[in-house]
Amino acid sequence: MSAWERFGFARWLLFGIVAFCLLSEAEISVGQEQPTDAKSLPIKSVKPGINENFLNPNLKVEEWVERFEVESREVFTARNEVLAALELQPGMRVADVGAGTGLYTTLMADQVGTEGWVFAVEIAVPFVEHLREVARRHNQDNVTPVLCDEDAISLPPELLDLVFTCDVYHHFEYPQSTLATILSALKSGGRFVVVDFEKIPGVSREWLLEHVRANKMTVRQEIEQAGFEFVSEKKVKGFQENYFLVFRKPM
Repeated sequence: MSAWERFGFARWLLFGIVAFCLLSEAEISVGQEQPTDAKSLPIKSVKPGINENFLNPNLKVEEWVERFEVESREVFTARNEVLAALELQPGMRVADVGAGTGLYTTLMADQVGTEGWVFAVEIAVPFVEHLREVARRHNQDNVTPVLCDEDAISLPPELLDLVFTCDVYHHFEYPQSTLATILSALKSGGRFVVVDFEKIPGVSREWLLEHVRANKMTVRQEIEQAGFEFVSEKKVKGFQENYFLVFRKPM
């Protein structure tokens, strides 16, 4: 074999080796491909359509004011007792998740004062616009309305001293992912307070049994499984249909 023939053979041999290596690397890359972000995985709704009314762009806020801010609603008549049980301090940063018409947002903004802050978190655009107007009307510069996702509260990590939900947890369509974002947004030792409806067959009203997804024990289990520590259940004067649970982000 001449020198020129040996050169040609070596060249084709080298080309074959390189091509084989490239093909092998491509196959390995595809075979080892894994999702790197849990948010990229499909999340199953625990109660499809539970927030259909609130996601309606034509939602009429005034109708919900009449439903939410009325003496026949426990969490309205007992609002001062609930506020006292929250043990808010001046300078705290808190989130009112599912702020609705702003009943508790306004009260909490007064409690945390000008050095504190309240993030009024909502999935409903009309509510966010209403919350902005309510804060302006009350001259509360320490309130920020936040439009969130259905599965996240859309706040940065390690921001909050307290997250509060009032008759909202049963509207968490994706509780696992929502709770993960709440845990992230809390500072170490920060509290998560859940006020929601009891669901007791033979005791609770029929519409509550149908509307509310989970009873108190199930709610507690879900929240603890999400990484929170259970602190206590507080008794609130005036509560008959609601409960008040306190959780904490581990230190």
